[in-house]
Amino acid sequence: MTETKYIFVTGGVVSSLGKGIVAASLGKLLQARGYRVTIQKFDPYINIDPGTLNPYEHGECYVTIDGHEADLDLGHYERFLNIPTTKANNITTGRIYQNVIDRERKGDFLGKTVQVVPHITDEIKRNIMILGNTGEYDFIITEIGGTVGDIESLPYIESVRQLRWELGKNCLCVHLTYVPFIAAAKEVKTKPTQHSVKTLQEQGILPNILVLRTETQLSENIRHKVALFCNVDENAVIQSYDVPSIYEVPIVLAAQGMDKIVLRKMGVPVKGKLDMTRWKSFLTNMKTAKKTVKIGLVGKYVELPDAYKSINESLLQATTYHHRKLDLRFIHSEKLTDENAAEYLEGMDGILVAPGFGQRGIEGKFSAIKYAREHNKPTFGVCLGMQCMVIEYARNVLGLENANSMEMDTTTPYKVIDLMEEQKHLTFMGGSMRLGAYDCRLEKDSIAYRAYQSELISERHRHRYEFNNDYKTAFESNGMKCTGINPKAGLVEVVEVPTLRWFLGTQYHPEYNSTVVKPHPLFLSFIEAATKS
Repeated sequence: MTETKYIFVTGGVVSSLGKGIVAASLGKLLQARGYRVTIQKFDPYINIDPGTLNPYEHGECYVTIDGHEADLDLGHYERFLNIPTTKANNITTGRIYQNVIDRERKGDFLGKTVQVVPHITDEIKRNIMILGNTGEYDFIITEIGGTVGDIESLPYIESVRQLRWELGKNCLCVHLTYVPFIAAAKEVKTKPTQHSVKTLQEQGILPNILVLRTETQLSENIRHKVALFCNVDENAVIQSYDVPSIYEVPIVLAAQGMDKIVLRKMGVPVKGKLDMTRWKSFLTNMKTAKKTVKIGLVGKYVELPDAYKSINESLLQATTYHHRKLDLRFIHSEKLTDENAAEYLEGMDGILVAPGFGQRGIEGKFSAIKYAREHNKPTFGVCLGMQCMVIEYARNVLGLENANSMEMDTTTPYKVIDLMEEQKHLTFMGGSMRLGAYDCRLEKDSIAYRAYQSELISERHRHRYEFNNDYKTAFESNGMKCTGINPKAGLVEVVEVPTLRWFLGTQYHPEYNSTVVKPHPLFLSFIEAATKS
């Protein structure tokens, strides 16, 4: 293809309908036809990025390879497309306004009045086109956060309207909307969809394709009615009904020919076959698995479905590749103590201690790790989970009473986890972390090396505190080995206890590098150990 095509995905009626999943599914279908695809998310909130947002506000904060803290939908994009994302794939209103204000302060607008139109909308359009201007992609899919009619989303919708005019057939709009089933009337209602499309039309955009989000499959009469009242071709009214797994959504959309509809409407010949072989193999494993593996995830946000989204999906992917069903049990670390740990953890095949920040729930993580270590349970610590493994080992094996992280206790006599030297004088929270991909060299005689089958790896980070190398000799002489080291900084990235079946912690976040067609090797290794319990 000579010209990059732009697809915009908007949503209406209510939030959380699954725009990200629909965008990722469409991208997967186009990719399966041999096209180069990437996806970007535009979020209408004024935060510069989600890095300082509480998980209760926004779920998981995802980290790209270049160290950008991004919306969790980027995790869906990467898991579906098996490609890395960067800062250019996630833009917030905060960044848009910050860029425009910085330019105004420099005098770039020559003293003119700076306005939403054209200055903010021009900046939005510039960011939309950045990835397309690289020449690396045939299709750029842009998900617009929020719902049509929100005040916050208006500048984005106006920018899309302008781009539709400027790009012509190289631009297409997909609108996802909700068709509810009213139990009292025993029928589905299309009026919310009609009003949503009407609102979008009032803002200057006529959607090319409608995706109807619904609990059950809709009749042809309903689809015909929606097409008639929303001015959309009947064959371009697609339904996205509930399925057992989000990974079935691309198959549902493919069965309705959504990829073909997109290509025809954008003037691209429909060539070749849709190659979803590996994807369907994954789904077959998921559906036919008989045996179950029970994993206990210990964290302080376990009541939030999206707080550990990438970890949840990584566990599911690895379990599926081992032809098992995942029985994931969420265990609140605030409820755990040394006295009741067995009650919560005894029946688990494996235990994963989750990442996070702050003191709340930390003692419960220590209790979980102590129980797992003493009962030789396969145990995986991620980021803060790894640091908790170090602290528990220091207290109960090295005999360093009250050992802790400087994050939790600045008066600890044994700061086995300490703030990085270069971070000690930074004051802005968003700028005081080690973010993005860093190299790690693995010792060949280690669990990590056997999993990766590689000595040099690269993984993504999101943390402020590190293993204190002053204690490295003491740990290693007492059985906890530092088997992964950053080759430039000498920082410890992986710890293991070789005498145990599978007891490993990573300072980095391996869950960010796990996809449907390429599950992460450490999660595969962890689940393999858990299946042998």
